[in-house]
Amino acid sequence: MVFDQYASREGELITGTVSRVEPRAIVLDVGKAEAILATTEQSPLEHYRIGQNVKAYVLEVRRSAKGPQIYVSRTHKGFLRRLFELEVPEVHAGSVEIKAIAREAGSRSKVAVASRQQGLDPVGATVGQRGARVQAVVAELGGEKIDVIEWSEEASSFVAKALSPAQVIEVRIDEEHRIANVVVPERMLSLAIGREGQNARLAAKLTGWRIDIRSDVSVAEAAKAEAEGRVEETPAVSTVAESETPADEPLAAVAAGAESGSPESEAVEVAAVGADASADVPVKPKRRKTAKAAATAVEENGEVTP
Repeated sequence: MVFDQYASREGELITGTVSRVEPRAIVLDVGKAEAILATTEQSPLEHYRIGQNVKAYVLEVRRSAKGPQIYVSRTHKGFLRRLFELEVPEVHAGSVEIKAIAREAGSRSKVAVASRQQGLDPVGATVGQRGARVQAVVAELGGEKIDVIEWSEEASSFVAKALSPAQVIEVRIDEEHRIANVVVPERMLSLAIGREGQNARLAAKLTGWRIDIRSDVSVAEAAKAEAEGRVEETPAVSTVAESETPADEPLAAVAAGAESGSPESEAVEVAAVGADASADVPVKPKRRKTAKAAATAVEENGEVTP
């Protein structure tokens, strides 16, 4: 009977009194049974004492030889949802719906809310006059910071709001890779990222998008560098194209023929000169060959022919 009584309360809030403080858990007296609040389910900001009344979120109810064991949590995001239902009548009635929660217990949380009633401001209703309602939740959580933002079906708008309190200039959505590329002012870059990346991390959990944040100055510098790189690449490409033209092949053949000293080198030299007069290839004049022949004739005949 006791098990059935508490098993139906999974996912709800339960209030108990601290009866024992153990090294790995705190035991709460909840009436006919005991609830176990493990150290992993406790906020690092909170400290407990014997006799203290504590609210907790029921995770699971198990059967055991000693009776039903109730496992509770104060770090689960469902605990934050139930606290808002207690403090905000519109959330309890359903006119304001909590769409998503991203939480790092003891530090900071982000809550996305949407209105089901026309003309009702979901953020204003959740925060309350002068923040009275959200402050009551903060006090219960021991000073944990809470950001309440308006949920949006449009991904770019939702990501921009999720990075609150930082201002966003532009959001480009990459549907294929589920990446949101965000541009923020230079002075807002550290605020958008948050301490140790916490603000960006919570925004990514809340929206379900991977978020890449860059400042407007770095984006402008990258665009300028890319434009300059394209201008510099054009001459280099044309130079490579010229050096690879087939016109160089005859010149290479001439050089190979001259170095080899083959009989065909003279014919190759003449062809090379005719193909490209500007080629720097040594060509022996025919007059040298005539003079040599004359000298040979003198040696043989002893006569000089004019």
